[in-house]
Amino acid sequence: MLTGRESLLRVIGKRRRSLPNRRSILAASSSSSSTSQSCLSLCQRDEIHRSDAVERRSDGDGDAAESAICPVCGARFPGMDNAVINSHLDGCLANGSKRKLSHCVMVSDDFQAKGSKRKLNQVTLLQMNFSRSKVKFHLGQSADYPLIPSEPDSIRNCDSIDNLNGLDRIEECASDHSFPVRNDSFSSHVENLVSKDTSDDKFASPPSPLGIERPKYILEELLDECDVSRVIIPTFIVGRRFGGREELHPESRICLSRDPDNVKDPNAIKVVYVGCGYDNMLGYIPRELAQCLSPLMDKFGLNFEGSITSVPQDSRASVPIEILLKNVELCDQAYGVNTQEFKSLWKQALQVVELAKTKPSGMTRYQHNLVLLIQEVLKSNAHLLTDTEMSFLEALNSLPDDSKRLFARLYTRKGPWFRMSSISYPEIADCDQAIKGLLEAGYLCSFPLRNGLENDDLEEVLNILNNDELREALQVLNKKCNHGTRKQDMIELLLSSSKGGPCTELRGFVLGITGSCVKVSPLAEFLVWRAERLFFLNGEQDLSAFLLVDLGIMKYPTYKCIISEQIFQNRSDLISYEEALEISQIIVESLDENNLELVLRCIEISVSRMSISLGEDRSSSGGSMAAFLSQFSASWVYSKVALLGVSFLEHERRYIDAINILKQLLNAFISDRRRGYWNLRLSIDLEHLGRVDDSLQVAEEGLLDPWVRAGSRVALQKRVLRLGKPPRRWKTPSYSKSVNRKISQVNVQGRPLNCNPGMKSIFYGEDGERCGVEELALQYYGGEGGGWQGVHAESGIWLTIFGILMWDIIFADVPNVFCTKFQTAPLDLETDSFYEARKALIEPHLDKIQEGMAEEILITIWESHIGTACRGVRWEKHSLSDLRAVVKCIGGTCLAAICRHLAQDYRSWSSGMPDLLLWRLHDCYRGEAKLVEVKGPRDRLSEQQRAWLLVLMDCGFDVEVCKVTPDAVAVL
Repeated sequence: MLTGRESLLRVIGKRRRSLPNRRSILAASSSSSSTSQSCLSLCQRDEIHRSDAVERRSDGDGDAAESAICPVCGARFPGMDNAVINSHLDGCLANGSKRKLSHCVMVSDDFQAKGSKRKLNQVTLLQMNFSRSKVKFHLGQSADYPLIPSEPDSIRNCDSIDNLNGLDRIEECASDHSFPVRNDSFSSHVENLVSKDTSDDKFASPPSPLGIERPKYILEELLDECDVSRVIIPTFIVGRRFGGREELHPESRICLSRDPDNVKDPNAIKVVYVGCGYDNMLGYIPRELAQCLSPLMDKFGLNFEGSITSVPQDSRASVPIEILLKNVELCDQAYGVNTQEFKSLWKQALQVVELAKTKPSGMTRYQHNLVLLIQEVLKSNAHLLTDTEMSFLEALNSLPDDSKRLFARLYTRKGPWFRMSSISYPEIADCDQAIKGLLEAGYLCSFPLRNGLENDDLEEVLNILNNDELREALQVLNKKCNHGTRKQDMIELLLSSSKGGPCTELRGFVLGITGSCVKVSPLAEFLVWRAERLFFLNGEQDLSAFLLVDLGIMKYPTYKCIISEQIFQNRSDLISYEEALEISQIIVESLDENNLELVLRCIEISVSRMSISLGEDRSSSGGSMAAFLSQFSASWVYSKVALLGVSFLEHERRYIDAINILKQLLNAFISDRRRGYWNLRLSIDLEHLGRVDDSLQVAEEGLLDPWVRAGSRVALQKRVLRLGKPPRRWKTPSYSKSVNRKISQVNVQGRPLNCNPGMKSIFYGEDGERCGVEELALQYYGGEGGGWQGVHAESGIWLTIFGILMWDIIFADVPNVFCTKFQTAPLDLETDSFYEARKALIEPHLDKIQEGMAEEILITIWESHIGTACRGVRWEKHSLSDLRAVVKCIGGTCLAAICRHLAQDYRSWSSGMPDLLLWRLHDCYRGEAKLVEVKGPRDRLSEQQRAWLLVLMDCGFDVEVCKVTPDAVAVL
């Protein structure tokens, strides 16, 4: 595995199906002008769309004069070759024109370039005043963004996103802050997203089977009158998998029964048939409603009965029901005794019912999550989107519910192509109409196309055929294949057969099998991907993050989003960042495909753009951008690609090229925690070339760099001691004794199962079961090694302890570190600014820990936040009793020292901790702890592990290395 590849994969996140600027990026030269041209190309492609995506104007103005307007300086050109126009654009950009391209001019006249096969219908967006308007988009054939607005006359205004019920506004901060604060919670976003008149056609309620006229009431009037007999409560039976397998019938009589012994929810209320017991339970009512009705049933003795209104086809789906109060006379007595409490509980119940009307059901929740994400991006990042992009995204909300649900479904599927005949979802009433709406809006594209199946689409379409269909296609071409041939091999054989020219027979056969197919249009895919990126600020989270919250699998911490600085200052910064991400994906895919030429091309582009982008980032922010926000800059992404390139070049033994890149990285990023690794690799590569003096000098200069830390510092120190012997250096460095300190070692013998080099060492444990060296060492320390308790957790238990003890510090109110409600840590956690910005909070807190209050803090945070996601904290891995024993045995002084190290440099010190944490209690108040690094027969300490052991020794910990070796008798 090449160094830096895993890190770059995390930056990329979910790979995109298509990269719209792949060709333009790779075709660009490495000069600064080419970089600007490539950025311009992306901006233009966002807004200038091909003529085959245009519904030709009815007045026949397609033969307008051939001309073009430069989007930078506004100069007009007659029809001419593209190369001339591009040359002019290069000149404009090289002159440093400051004209913004965020509202990129789309040229007002039709333009036909010589030698071009397509016309470009170009209109000036600024002349077509449809900002934030509902635009009808027409489908095009291009693999690029197939979007074009229709005639201005046909453009209709749509509701402003501000009119959507429930999109919380960013509130002004309290008087003690000068920053705007987002206090809205995730739940309030989801619960209030859709207006109250939204209904789910799938579960439209029929006339009430209870024989009672459906009341038309206003919530406050009911509260004043408190005539609960008039209230019919519509709700659902959920948790069907926990109920019996009784067949459901519409209009069946049901009643509610309390289930106080439910281990998951003491407020649980089960639904049963009238006159039946617990064995015939149908399920439960929703948790939110049960939380309000359970005290009414327990304290006031209310009983509820009702009926099933309809039965869904899916046996696991929520079943709609209606309930009403049965014993009204008892309610009147209870109301007279305790009016205020009864009224408060009843009000909460009615509010939950009202909220349920707008809160999405489980089967349609993903649709509302997508709308929520897009609306939040439109509200918070309008300065990064063009009018066309905003109109396109806003158009989604004006589509019918079925179309929105279908788009959300298809967007999250692998695809890219889907057979229309196989698209069917229980929550979508009419898939054909939903597809039609999405096609008209430009969110989907389909084939057969006017010109048949395009060349670029053939491979994608072949992937939706099954193996039997692929074999039939091969027979059409008179190709043979074995029955066990892999699907991908059959596809490659079909593609190779059609490379000589268009294979009409194959395409006709494929179209005959698949019928009409659809896929998410390139523009829709790109803009929703961009919205996800802006919303989550990373590539690892997507719409599934909402689902995890909805299902209760993930719970995010509570904090304030105090925004005083935009992450992307302007559209140009965003476009450069997106281009860098494309380069990252291209190089990773090229490595997977072993395309070495393309890998080298990506490295060349990244290195050439890195310094340029870094200068642009500094100028656009005026030097005021917080250091931790640099991770959202193009230069930072290019540096990640360059580092992967260094590892690749070293693997290819191209040390001179690797050295040149490392020197550029060190010159460009003068304040970066990665400088330690860069200096180390530079010193090693110079030694590979036989330049020992230069290698030694680099190592010595690296040790003077304050950004060289942890394992990298230890590695450079050892290199200086090894290379700097007389006659090169006569003076022994001052750190020689410290770095060469002897670490206590214990030898443990075991019966090996395998002794093969390159394989993980497996031994037989004391119980005769197979185990690794760490488990064998735990058995040793638990027995003859001293009766220790312990865990094999490496860094895990330490990061858990740090996260819990420092919880209030981690989620303190600091500007710009929390920008979304889906974060498990502040953006600056892995930077120096984490400690610097919170020093006034951290040091007093560490004093409390040192004074022995760690256990109290641990218990308080555990009880308040157990199960809430936090970076490094693993609630399920360690019990509270074990953690209490650990902090008690470690002691306040050592614990405070560990927390300080992690707070000052979390990134450098969050890995390489000893494998085992052992403890033993002497009584209820005293104990001792030991940290052990376990090594197998062929293992040795890494520099990071040695750095940690030396730090722990300085902090006063009892540390040692446990060396597991094969038993001599067993080997014989």
